Amino acid sequence: MRQYFASITLLCLMLLTGYTLPAQELLNPLTQPQFVNPLPIPAVLDARSGGAFTFDITQFNQHLGLVHPQTGQPMATKVWGYRGTYPGPTILAHKDVPVAITWNNKLLSGGEPLPHLLPIDPTVNWALKHRSDWQQLGVPVVTHLHGGHTESASDGLPDAWYTPDFVVKGQHFVKEQLYYHNDQEAATLWYHDHAMGITRLNVYAGLAGYYLLTDAHEKSLQDNYKIPSGAYDIGLAIQDRMFTADGQLYYPSLPASMGVPEPSVAPEFFGDFILVNGTTWPVLEVEPRPYRFRILNGSDSRFYNLTLGGLKFTQIAGDGGLLPLPVDFTQLLIGTGERKDVVIDFSKFSGQTIVLKNNAKTPYPKGAAANPLTTGRIMAFKVTKPLSNAPKTVLPATLRPPLEPLQSTLPPRKLILFESTDEYGRLKPMLGTMEDGVMNFHDPATENPMLNSTEIWDVYNQTMDAHTIHLHLVQMQLISRQKFSASVDMETGKPSNVRLIGAPKQPGAEEKGWKDTYVMLPGEVTRVIATFDREGHYVWHCHILSHEDHEMMRPLIVGSGHSAMASTKIVTATAQLEQQLQLRANPNPFNNQLHVQLNLAKESQLAITIYDAKGARLQQVTNSKYGAGRQQFNIDGSSWTGGTYYLEVIVNNQQILRKLVLQK
Repeated sequence: MRQYFASITLLCLMLLTGYTLPAQELLNPLTQPQFVNPLPIPAVLDARSGGAFTFDITQFNQHLGLVHPQTGQPMATKVWGYRGTYPGPTILAHKDVPVAITWNNKLLSGGEPLPHLLPIDPTVNWALKHRSDWQQLGVPVVTHLHGGHTESASDGLPDAWYTPDFVVKGQHFVKEQLYYHNDQEAATLWYHDHAMGITRLNVYAGLAGYYLLTDAHEKSLQDNYKIPSGAYDIGLAIQDRMFTADGQLYYPSLPASMGVPEPSVAPEFFGDFILVNGTTWPVLEVEPRPYRFRILNGSDSRFYNLTLGGLKFTQIAGDGGLLPLPVDFTQLLIGTGERKDVVIDFSKFSGQTIVLKNNAKTPYPKGAAANPLTTGRIMAFKVTKPLSNAPKTVLPATLRPPLEPLQSTLPPRKLILFESTDEYGRLKPMLGTMEDGVMNFHDPATENPMLNSTEIWDVYNQTMDAHTIHLHLVQMQLISRQKFSASVDMETGKPSNVRLIGAPKQPGAEEKGWKDTYVMLPGEVTRVIATFDREGHYVWHCHILSHEDHEMMRPLIVGSGHSAMASTKIVTATAQLEQQLQLRANPNPFNNQLHVQLNLAKESQLAITIYDAKGARLQQVTNSKYGAGRQQFNIDGSSWTGGTYYLEVIVNNQQILRKLVLQK
């Protein structure tokens, strides 16, 4: 089954299985103009001085470059976006200057929740799976700052979703206003939706934007004309889409004739239109000088291998910041979720038009070839603007000191990527451990590093395709890649007789910077290392969005030596345990004194912790074994300021969170 999926795009799959196209006719990409519409440059929200901001998430119509094939008239497309644009505004922040953002779900019309623009598959593990009235509640969303060194409470966890106006919330929802420390070096980050089981749909509808973090070192390079800045520093967010004949977004599902639900999650999605910054096949008029382009692959499943007809790219930065040295390429591979900052020098190409092309196969690396007339083209650069008086940049020999290699004395974690099938026979990509095999997202956590520990993760790709693996919270360093062979249990995914083949491949110069997302090739073990320096709940997952929405995601829990998180696998408490505990926090709101009462049915390990509104640990009330019976704890909040706090109760490995309000 997997070989069949791997050899063709999703649309071809539908046709070959006897599936007829939907009632609405699809828009033919060959009827659309290319390199005519100017590249949009998203508005910039300057947050370098810090502060609090609100981003409304709304539905609106926007011209994406489409025209009616017969009349040539522009067609508007209904999309979602942050602050009324797709992509959302570019947020410009500064290192060590925190920013607070309320991502306000306003997917409403006349005060009533809007339906999704795209078909929801309610059979997958998604946000409202256990609500029979989900169609009346509106669309769940939650925004994740991808690449951010973010506290757990503000991470945008998939189970921290909320419906319009925060009416219904997920089990890991903590607070409405999220807090970004910005305590990392300059980097091209991005924000996007991360709601459980519908990330692929919400991002496809338009929920994504750039978050650029700068610092004094980057500014020095810019001010001394060593890297381009200002009008010569441009983001290129590449995404693929499909459209109906009237210009509306179309997202296909598996054919009902295959015995699966309709609509149904698909193994991957590969659109036949290419958009950059929300416009199909745009053009950018440039001066004959160097430009910095911050390239983001924001697609669902499509990889891009970019070329410029022999003109070179010089990569200067990756996901987590500047590289030690500039690196030249004539081809640039970028997987889903990755960012690569490149400098392209147009100085010798006055009057020419240069087309940015793509030759990556789908799925990558051994699938179908890109169509040279459509998906093989990205955008064009016309070197027709007069050269301004601004000095040209000249890249330095070095951009930053080499990274200090991380070291670990812990045994490596041995993790696996595997493709199984679900109860409907659909392809189900999964993560797991070499010891336990594959697991679903809500199975107990197995990745639970100690706070401030540095760990090596060996990730064995047992599938036929490349996957982009993303860890929340951390920036990683690549140690090596190496081919392997193994016998694999096709039920559990457990490998045996694992044998490493050949010598490990060391990182190239372009991989010697910080990264949060790595392309992991089939038949290879990718060895990475990271330091887990914030406590709390996070996740790691494949950044092929169709994969993460269908169980290729696992919890990542970072705990301290004094926390139950460090030695147990934390899961959300069952309804049965909640009923047994009879947990009470009185009074709430409270004034200085809070009384926590609960009932233990049997001897149990009990941990009670108070967190502040930013998710930082404030007080460990207890972490001990208690016998069966009624337990009471008195908490003194007289030294705390008024506001919101959170009570965490962990009984054995099951967690309950309660919101507290201190009034003074």
